[in-house]
Amino acid sequence: MKEILQDMSFERLTELVAELGGKPFRAKQLFTGLMKGKKISEINVDGALRESLLARFEDEPVRIIKTLTAADGTEKYLFRLADGNIVEGVLMKYKYGNTQCVSTQVGCRMGCKFCASTLGGLVRNLTSGEISAQVQKVNALHASGKERGVTNIVLMGSGEPLDNYENVKNFIKNISAEGGLNISTRNISLSTCGLAPAIYKLAEEGWGVNLTVSLHAADDEGRRRTMPVANRYTISEILKACDYYFKKTGRRYIFEYALISGENCGKEHAAKLISLLKGKPCHVNLIRLNEVKERKLSSADEKEAYRFLGLLEEGGLSVTLRRRTGADIGGACGQLRAGYLGENDGGQP
Repeated sequence: MKEILQDMSFERLTELVAELGGKPFRAKQLFTGLMKGKKISEINVDGALRESLLARFEDEPVRIIKTLTAADGTEKYLFRLADGNIVEGVLMKYKYGNTQCVSTQVGCRMGCKFCASTLGGLVRNLTSGEISAQVQKVNALHASGKERGVTNIVLMGSGEPLDNYENVKNFIKNISAEGGLNISTRNISLSTCGLAPAIYKLAEEGWGVNLTVSLHAADDEGRRRTMPVANRYTISEILKACDYYFKKTGRRYIFEYALISGENCGKEHAAKLISLLKGKPCHVNLIRLNEVKERKLSSADEKEAYRFLGLLEEGGLSVTLRRRTGADIGGACGQLRAGYLGENDGGQP
């Protein structure tokens, strides 16, 4: 596989163009073209420079090979990478704008039992440019004039972002840079299963991205049943890291809590969660589980979900029940990719 031009910042791209004998304004043309989701071969630069770039860099490191649209307008995409690997993403439409969920790895090694992304384990990390190109491709489909088609980003697709720290760090730098898509770090959310040491590192970056932690249980014993990472980092360790994040950034943190019938949404679980989180600068986002057939876990029904929501509200927690999106098109992380690989025996399109 060749190098990924989208990995480069505008400054590094300017240096590259000079190294290849191009005029300085060509760097701006290239950068603008890449931001619009174009292939290198589609960008209006002189032929010699284009040939030099194509000899070294992938013309189109990420392309959309399948799009599904849900009844609620949610769009789900399958992306093919230059090496034939497949990742997926989702565009969720809200009144305040369009939020794109992007993948940071091909597969995942975290092993959470409610997630389809982990079914085949981790294949490889995505580069920062491969993550950026997902946004650039989808933004190009929905942009209107000077208005971006993607206004918010959630690092919550296939993969654990903090397990691919350096590439994710560079992605955040490049996607929020002036002159590019310029998406504010305040409009970027990063979801982690709780890699405590990396949360401390993220706090030191000073960006103030929205930190979201997949909790899914109120005690370590319950968490270990569905999340192998709980054998490495306790809830206590994660809470200390989250508190440090708040201290450094001033940004409250969010806990994702997938409601699994018979597992984590009874009265006793609500009481434990209230005791654990009351008074902390956090919000709890309840999720009705998108069921994964290979995992044999069932979502709480609507009645259970609202009962649990009420108990947490009565206990003084800041809590919402997430609107369910894309359930009719395989809304859970990894479902579309897993289905595609199953149909194609893991082969390339």
